[in-house]
Amino acid sequence: MYKEFGVCKEAIELMKKAEADCQEELLRIENRCDTFSLKVLNAFQKYQISEAHFQETTGYGYNDLGRDTIEKIFAAVLGSEDAIVRGQFISGTHALTVTLFALLRPEDTLLSICGKPYDTLDEVIGLKENASSLKSFGIHYEQIDLIEDDFNEEKIREQLQEKFYKVVEIQRSKGYSTRKSLSIPKLERIIKIIKEVSKETIVMVDNCYCEFVEEMTPIEVGADIMVGSLIKNLGGGIAPNGAYVAGKKELIELVGERLTCPGEGREVGPSLGMNKLLLQGLFFAPSVVASSLKTAVLTSRMLELLGYEVEPKYQEERVDIVQNIIFKDEEKLIRYCQGIQSGSPIDANALPIPSPMPGYTDKVIMAAGTFTQGSSIELSCDGPLRYPYIAYQQGGLTYAYGKLGVLKAVNNIMEQKNG
Repeated sequence: MYKEFGVCKEAIELMKKAEADCQEELLRIENRCDTFSLKVLNAFQKYQISEAHFQETTGYGYNDLGRDTIEKIFAAVLGSEDAIVRGQFISGTHALTVTLFALLRPEDTLLSICGKPYDTLDEVIGLKENASSLKSFGIHYEQIDLIEDDFNEEKIREQLQEKFYKVVEIQRSKGYSTRKSLSIPKLERIIKIIKEVSKETIVMVDNCYCEFVEEMTPIEVGADIMVGSLIKNLGGGIAPNGAYVAGKKELIELVGERLTCPGEGREVGPSLGMNKLLLQGLFFAPSVVASSLKTAVLTSRMLELLGYEVEPKYQEERVDIVQNIIFKDEEKLIRYCQGIQSGSPIDANALPIPSPMPGYTDKVIMAAGTFTQGSSIELSCDGPLRYPYIAYQQGGLTYAYGKLGVLKAVNNIMEQKNG
């Protein structure tokens, strides 16, 4: 069967060796999955989910029992006062954009304390000119870079003392950068400093890729509001689109009025048959995230055994579901992504090639043979065509399928090496 799948004996033996090395890490992930599953099940039972919550609304979406209850469940799971969970959010970037426009007003200043945010926010902020950016509305932007993968506490404290910043934004996952992702203990420490110096500053966290990885959420360590995509972790590979914003009730109300319109806010927004999918997705999310993490751990060890630089290493504590492989070679990055595509259930016969992408500066190669377009809780891999040619791999609906996809990708670069 492996021969029919198109992988060599050497790749299979490498996988077996790597998996044996990872047993302790894989067990730890399973144990944490049990904790998250209990949290989700408790929330479902607290709000007495029944078939009535699956019913859809259309048009304006008034009095949508399922939609409103889903938002209570997300708030309970994430440890927040309130949450808005909607299919009207197109992506994580859209939810971040709506949140920023909801919180900021002309002449306010946004401060990022982990360097430049993800590429798709360049035009949202105005780092790249756009007539609809925050900058075009008179909203200012400043940033403080990280120092050795941690917050520059001295500089942050100094700037907060000199000037009032309406919103401090923290992107936890690394994006297309070489830094490490930011852990909950690091967040807790810096949020405490921010609130000591500037109590009224809103701490906003981009939590994409990070849910159900660490035991606590940013809200539970002091963040005011956080954002995540439902075609990532909390959608469990079932949600067809959407995102969530969770946090303080008054801030969530502002987000609702920016998503729809002032005066109507969260009272409108039809579920269009999504309620059951969102509930199922959240229900499966602990297990799916665990599978993604296990796939990432195995990938890290396999590529390390092949001599490549990886981040994080297989035995390191993880913050998100993203695994970096630093190829330092354009062709190897391309071949690895093409291998992921060929090991996918959908469009396995497609050959991804580097192409310009909206919102990105460099050409990007993207492999995603996914049931949901753009889903990164399903096994996918992408990277910009710039040195040091890093593959950013994420996802894996099940560990078994994740292993097979990675096996195919590894086989693809081994063939190049042997060839």
